[in-house]
Amino acid sequence: MLALGLQGSPRKNGNTSFLLSAFMNELEKLGAQVKIIDADKKNIMPCIECSVCEKEGFCPLDDDMSSDIYTLLRQADVIVVATPIFFYSAPAQLKALIDRSQALWARRYKLKLNDPGQKCRRGFLLAIGATRGKNLFEGLTLTIKYFLDAVGARLDGSLTYRSIEKPGDMKKHPFVLNDVKEEAKKLISPLLLRKKILFACRKNSCRSQIAGAFAQHLAGDKIEVTSGGSRPAKMINPIMIEAMREKGLDMAFRKPKSIEKAIAEVKPDIIINMGCGEKCSFLPGVRTEDWDLPDPAGKPIDFMRNIRDEIEKKVVSLIKDFE
Repeated sequence: MLALGLQGSPRKNGNTSFLLSAFMNELEKLGAQVKIIDADKKNIMPCIECSVCEKEGFCPLDDDMSSDIYTLLRQADVIVVATPIFFYSAPAQLKALIDRSQALWARRYKLKLNDPGQKCRRGFLLAIGATRGKNLFEGLTLTIKYFLDAVGARLDGSLTYRSIEKPGDMKKHPFVLNDVKEEAKKLISPLLLRKKILFACRKNSCRSQIAGAFAQHLAGDKIEVTSGGSRPAKMINPIMIEAMREKGLDMAFRKPKSIEKAIAEVKPDIIINMGCGEKCSFLPGVRTEDWDLPDPAGKPIDFMRNIRDEIEKKVVSLIKDFE
């Protein structure tokens, strides 16, 4: 399970950084893999409102959003946004990241494509402000709510703190560590109960990606899914992307990875070998199934559709076994 933290403050080692680090540390203790993105340190160009994403589903700007942030937003099970209040909203660096997520909004609402992971992705807001204004966090909360919706997550909760301005104020707060511990546990405890499945094949570019997407989409938060390949390809199969698009499922921003990396991310309860012509993976004490499906790589799209539909049937049956 990946917990992704978005750090919005441009101040190094400030109050926001302390709050986010404390929260992410608790998530890690509970079993999540954690990664923090400092918006201030990333090359993120502002949205230029060119509307390309609304027609094509991709942002044409070439920067850190396209190289890794879109992918991480799609991979994450939990997204934690931490920010100070700047004029009742987020700092410019974080706001640029939020605005550029219009590309993901467009894929969902303009192109009508479903991100397979959106049913179980959760979001959380950590925010601090210098004043005690009654409406201090209202504007920011709305911004984060709809940002999370755009990236396929729901806002599950927040921790907000007023009168935090001087260096060290957050660290001195009498209740913050208890707050963080309680809310972090509440946020991910249901996700820790999920059955864990690894779909394995040779290249992790086609069959295992299809199976993983169907499992995420159909099982929601009942199953944690990963996939990997014994010899991972550089990119996923474009014909597979088109075949899954016909099912309304969005395979954009996915990247092949090794079986070793997949197992490091998720300790599986079951491993499904897709049919590689070789023994892809084995872990002592872990149930293994072989689906023995032919590799559709290099075949016409009709062949890909047949494999896609066969995988969907097998995934439906697998999910029923877990119920």
